[in-house]
Amino acid sequence: MQGEQRAVRARVSGTVQGVSYRVWTRGEAIRLGLTGWVRNERDGSVTALIAGADGAVTAMIERLWQGPRGALVSKVEIEEVADDAATDFRIIV
Repeated sequence: MQGEQRAVRARVSGTVQGVSYRVWTRGEAIRLGLTGWVRNERDGSVTALIAGADGAVTAMIERLWQGPRGALVSKVEIEEVADDAATDFRIIV
């Protein structure tokens, strides 16, 4: 996907830990050609920095609402941020 570049920080709430949400997010991001990272938060949510072509970022935001089997997403909060110039998509432990 080409076009304008964009970076967002997404905070996903609901049943998103213990269901492989981070691994799923990384796989979806790689399929879309995105860079960034994903990590679990202490409050049970998951945060991700997603960067790449605007259309791919938008598609990833939509996918975050679904998640992997077993996830039950109740909220996805998006904040526009500066791109961190990551060259891959990684899981932060």
